[in-house]
Amino acid sequence: MATSNVSICNLALQKIGAARITSLTEATKNARECNACFEHLRDVELRTNKWKFALSRTTLAPSATEPEFYYTHAFPLPNDCLRPLFPARLGLDWKVENHEGVPSLMTNDGDAIELRYIKRITDPTIFDPLFVEALACKIALHICEAITQSNSKKEAAERAYLYSIREARRVNAIEIGPFKQPVDEWLAARRTGQLVNSEWGEE
Repeated sequence: MATSNVSICNLALQKIGAARITSLTEATKNARECNACFEHLRDVELRTNKWKFALSRTTLAPSATEPEFYYTHAFPLPNDCLRPLFPARLGLDWKVENHEGVPSLMTNDGDAIELRYIKRITDPTIFDPLFVEALACKIALHICEAITQSNSKKEAAERAYLYSIREARRVNAIEIGPFKQPVDEWLAARRTGQLVNSEWGEE
């Protein structure tokens, strides 16, 4: 059976001993609580942990309007970007700010920027099974008090969430540590006498 938003919410409800639902829009308290928080908690979990299935790449084009001061280029981030990681180019001075109402990567360098980022994934059939477990635990923790008024169940849901994240890191579903920084070609050549690929750090 394919994973769905409803099946994830039912997994969360099962964890706190609550009745299952057939739809997020049905006229029940359990459905209303799940529907109110599902999309928000999904995006929070994607942004908080670098789940590998949500890592994406794109090349950014600059805005036609320059920033007012300090930076000379603004590169609007993709609409589905939950969290920018960093550009592939070594030594690029950049930060993310709001430019003309749009989150943008600000820099003084480049006509195009190659970016890795965490993408908003809305199709539950793409979710990693360990992400499904972590999201269900997060939802269970969030709705537990409203549905059960049980502190012990809420504590159990919190423990289950922390365990699910540890398990995801153990099996490498979450990228651990920073992405390998690109290698500066000139410095690498000085050290080894060989030219390396600046994006991947490989000969």
